[in-house]
Amino acid sequence: MNIATTVAIPTRAELVARAAAMFERLRARADACEAGNKVPDETIADFQAAGFFKILQPKRFGGYEMDVEAFYDVQMKVAEGCMSSAWVLGVVAVHNWQLALFSPQAQDDVWADDATTLISSSYMPKAQVTRVEGGYRISGRWGFSSGVDHCQWAFLGGLVPDAESGVPDFVTFLVPRQDFIVHRCWNTIGLGGTGSHDVEVKDAFVPAYRTHRSKDGFAATNPGAESNPGPLYKLPFGQVFVRAVSSSSIGALQGALDYFIANGAKRKSNNTGASSTGDPDVQVLIAEVAAAIDEMKCVLFRNFAVLNEAARAGQQADIETRLRFRFQSAQIAGRCGELITRMYHLGGADGISRGNVIARTFCDIHTGRTHVANNPNAVGRNIGNFTLGGENTDNFI
Repeated sequence: MNIATTVAIPTRAELVARAAAMFERLRARADACEAGNKVPDETIADFQAAGFFKILQPKRFGGYEMDVEAFYDVQMKVAEGCMSSAWVLGVVAVHNWQLALFSPQAQDDVWADDATTLISSSYMPKAQVTRVEGGYRISGRWGFSSGVDHCQWAFLGGLVPDAESGVPDFVTFLVPRQDFIVHRCWNTIGLGGTGSHDVEVKDAFVPAYRTHRSKDGFAATNPGAESNPGPLYKLPFGQVFVRAVSSSSIGALQGALDYFIANGAKRKSNNTGASSTGDPDVQVLIAEVAAAIDEMKCVLFRNFAVLNEAARAGQQADIETRLRFRFQSAQIAGRCGELITRMYHLGGADGISRGNVIARTFCDIHTGRTHVANNPNAVGRNIGNFTLGGENTDNFI
């Protein structure tokens, strides 16, 4: 089904400008976002009105189908005002990209009546799966479903033995809201506003066409390829998703740096009365954070330029390149965490107040680092093994 009408597609610069214009609103809502364990409805409405959820959505459903660089650029700009809001935008909006990889019938199930319908997820392989005629019956409880309060469907992970080899394959199951229960249990020291609650399914039927195999995401042999043939949907799933959970740390660090600079000029030592602008440690830190942000953005955009070029040629980047790019994404939250920690220490006692921008960013970035996709250690071990002649063990690249 094709419901697209003629859509005026904004430029990447226009979308980033819309995100920048939300800064004051996002910063003003940050306390309520965190206290309510939920991105405010007004913020989701702002994102819808600005077209942010359309950036990676297929044109046949009224989406913009733009290069992923535009999406990450917008996400980082949103994170300057509120990392929780940017995290939810990143995770939920990237699902519009993944749904385009599913069969056309699954896409119609979600978007035929309302193309603004949103999807949450938990890719933890928790599903208890039974094969039945026409699909599967699944049960389980999954954690960390960011933004689920705003979503009518969910992507839920499970392991399904391959019909021929018997080797377990990771599968994403697409489940409607009436088939899962939300357990509101999110209570964290950081990213409180993401509302990443648990979801539970009790013996729900999932048609085979509402599933997506990781091996198809790895090889770009997705069921949605015929209906969505553009190069955007030929990118490896692992490369696209991991940046949705690392890029908000870059934007949040930029927002903290801007705040640090603006307030550093006014802050004086409680002991000496001296302005912090004369502190050489502060001066060097500002230079290092600014340079690191620039470098991390450059690497992000360079990597997708390489992946886009391959996709447009109907090819995939080689395994070594994909492993390196995956590792570079996994390093982001840790690097940002080290820099915001130094900023927090140099901010002095005024920065420890609950709700302070530096303190909140410190907690948010370090919480984001705990996401499995932001742990570089396992990725690094695999790269080292592969470089030394071993087999690649990661399809999430």
